Amino acid sequence: MSTHPSAVPVRAMLVLGTRPEAIKLAPVARAMATGTQFEPIVVTTGQHREMLHQMLGLLGLDARITLNVMRSRQQLSDLTARLVRELGGIMRDHRPDLVVVQGDTTTALAGALAAFYEKIPVAHVEAGLRTGVLDNPFPEELNRCLISRMARWHFAPTPAAARHLTDEGVAPEQVFTTGNTVIDNLLWVLAEGTGTSAFRTSAKRILVTLHRRENQGERMRGMGRALTRLAARGDVEIVLPLHKSPAVRDALLPELDGHEGISLVEPLDYLDFAATLAECDLVLTDSGGIQEEAPSLSKPALVLRTTTERPEAVEAGAARLVGTDPEAIVTWAERLLDDPVEYKRMATAGNPFGDGRATARILAQLAEDFAADVPVGLTASGPYSTA
Repeated sequence: MSTHPSAVPVRAMLVLGTRPEAIKLAPVARAMATGTQFEPIVVTTGQHREMLHQMLGLLGLDARITLNVMRSRQQLSDLTARLVRELGGIMRDHRPDLVVVQGDTTTALAGALAAFYEKIPVAHVEAGLRTGVLDNPFPEELNRCLISRMARWHFAPTPAAARHLTDEGVAPEQVFTTGNTVIDNLLWVLAEGTGTSAFRTSAKRILVTLHRRENQGERMRGMGRALTRLAARGDVEIVLPLHKSPAVRDALLPELDGHEGISLVEPLDYLDFAATLAECDLVLTDSGGIQEEAPSLSKPALVLRTTTERPEAVEAGAARLVGTDPEAIVTWAERLLDDPVEYKRMATAGNPFGDGRATARILAQLAEDFAADVPVGLTASGPYSTA
């Protein structure tokens, strides 16, 4: 059994490619960089290249390695193959002691798979989220299930996520309930106080984000029509940061462009997005991360999806899974806009996703395991051991 020399920093390669990954790994990278126990190596794949580039400096991230893997309208199989190949080469060149991935993106899956091939242990931040439907969200549900088969450390944001992992056979001693790092980062950003809200009026303010692959096409066009109905009330201001995806823009622009009461804006940097979220009255979203952020700021969230891997917010009453039917979206949005009692009930439900100390728990566990006489590689105990 080998241990890591205590005087030598642990070389931790953090692999990220999308805006949400940057947001949720930023506090981990910042904490590693300010201490002496870890040497962070941040690798960006550029899966959300334009949105990611504007994020790094704002979040205090220093990307040592940047890939260029995106091609116009490329297939998931092509992207995955390119990522695994290039990340594998980087890992062979730098030989990190561990690889850290976050969430359920194609970048996270490829990072975990490349590390597994190179026999480097994987830490999975935000582990254990499940909808129970393998292709919804697509391909994220499968991605996170596969990462769980390869990870050595499973940092689950909630007790329910931790139970999913142990129910699937992951060794309990490899599962750690930490809270979600998105809360750590949100509190850090709001404390900085440098963002600017995109809202411009004193009307009832609705923040909308739409991007999910399974919602694109006619379903998203229907959501656009629901937003025009809400705007037609005349007492609301809707701000919708448009995702860079051509499929999203093709669906939403014809429905929403030029409508009074609807502001279509380019993707906001994270500081401005946090300020906009803090100033809104209601959130309509198909995003995962915003389901965690909104309750932290007492903002009711209507989840425009048929499933969610974050049922804790729904169970707590801070969010409602309303689906994608335009009529249901309008009905529930108007109920919250017009019923103060219902609005207050959701706004004061609380946040089940953490206390802002997830990063400290993650780094403490990693430091403890690398310093102690415990296995940290592929021979670690558990049902997926290669021993």
